[in-house]
Amino acid sequence: MTAAQVWSVDPRTGKRRDAVAVEATAEDVDAVVRAAHAARGVLADRAVRSAFLRTAATLLEEDADELVAAADAETALGTARLTGELARTRYQLRAFADIVEEGAYLGVVIDHPDDTATPPVPDLRRWKVPLGVVAVYSASNFPFAFSVPGGDTASALAAGCPVVVKAHPDHPATSELVAARLRRAAAAHGIDEAVVGLVHGFDAGVRLVSHPLVAAAGFTGSVRGGRALFDAAAARPVPIPFHGELGSLNPVVVTEAAAAERGADIGAGLAGSMTLGVGQFCVKPGLVLVPEGDGGDQLVKSLAGTVADTPAGVLLDSRMRDNFVAGAAERAALPGVATPVEAGAGDEHTVRPGFLTVDAARLGESGAHDLLLEECFGPLTVVVRYADRDEVTSVLSRLPGNLTATVQLSAAEAEGDGSAAALLAELTPLAGRVLVNGWPTGVAVAPAQHHGGPYPATTSTSTSVGGTAVERWLRPVAYQTTPEALLPPELHDDNPLRLPRRVDGRLEH
Repeated sequence: MTAAQVWSVDPRTGKRRDAVAVEATAEDVDAVVRAAHAARGVLADRAVRSAFLRTAATLLEEDADELVAAADAETALGTARLTGELARTRYQLRAFADIVEEGAYLGVVIDHPDDTATPPVPDLRRWKVPLGVVAVYSASNFPFAFSVPGGDTASALAAGCPVVVKAHPDHPATSELVAARLRRAAAAHGIDEAVVGLVHGFDAGVRLVSHPLVAAAGFTGSVRGGRALFDAAAARPVPIPFHGELGSLNPVVVTEAAAAERGADIGAGLAGSMTLGVGQFCVKPGLVLVPEGDGGDQLVKSLAGTVADTPAGVLLDSRMRDNFVAGAAERAALPGVATPVEAGAGDEHTVRPGFLTVDAARLGESGAHDLLLEECFGPLTVVVRYADRDEVTSVLSRLPGNLTATVQLSAAEAEGDGSAAALLAELTPLAGRVLVNGWPTGVAVAPAQHHGGPYPATTSTSTSVGGTAVERWLRPVAYQTTPEALLPPELHDDNPLRLPRRVDGRLEH
């Protein structure tokens, strides 16, 4: 039987562009994974590994125009947005190269023997080793930063793990082009190109997470797809870690004082955040609690004016467009829901942004309005009007886990108002990143960043952005009473590699 072709499609027209690959068969997946597994040893040298990551960033930089053009043709995200995203991706690769060179991620801890302790402490030396082949599932909405060369791939390679990437069907040509650059970078440093594998097709993705030589997986996508893969990873004879980012409502609470002080500005800021990238950011604010009264009215009026002036846009593919149009209509049809600006279909290939309003009392108990507590992917948000603080608490108590939670405070509240601190504490259990007087769209690549959250935002407590993302692909090993001649140099007493470490309870740099 002939393997199905994989086509690149222009979302602006719905027309096929080129056949760029074929869907991987079971035999193909097996061959790619086995080749990656066989090549894992070539990533052991940290100096070579960091140089490989830097060269990959350089090749992406040199071919930026070609890569951005290809991605724009497949995603309609625009050259400005994609140019910035590619720059972010290059920065991620270089940042992980820095982390590899520094070596703190290895977590070296040495405890010398202590017979006076109870119980006695033997000679113990602990560090972290790579898990093995990592399966990476590309995201639709970030063809660079969360796809083939993205954070999952960069952090896994930094950890010393080969990767096999399941390309997203919305940008297969871009995936092939970028994978070729990563392989060229590997070859430039004598690394087997098999350390970066690429497969296409839905069945290939299912087979990948079940392959016995795959040691862990990273996923960014829908709750339905991510949960199915998570369950498959757990059901294996030998379960593996599955770090999935699945979905998020990203609630926002606007206090009464903040609305009174700057309601119009908050409304305009919300409009910009919820429509950014045609609402296709995983941290789009999808539920906003706004007080009743004049301040809240000004916020809603400003939001309506800005959203109404925002042009229609193209979603990543026709399936997402159909789901958005249907989802917006279903939510708007609920009793008590108003549509100050109606979201829905634009022309044949675009969607119009909009928002809904509803009283908080309708969301305080389980019922027909539960749909409003589910993410609608695209340029739509739900404004919930509340009468008092108890209604805010009632709605927040019903929310699932999120990537972000935001509170908009007045200047006085931000100076340490007790009720504001209590609200911040109430939001903290709901999300992995809590913002004050900002908007969640835009995830900085920084050492302190955390891009994760309680389920269903993610399936683990880890981050997929920032330096600590490398920890997902490592496991600790302790050596006890092992002669130094048998130990890796990272664990030698004289610290020949000059690694940050903790010795007998004291930090050394």
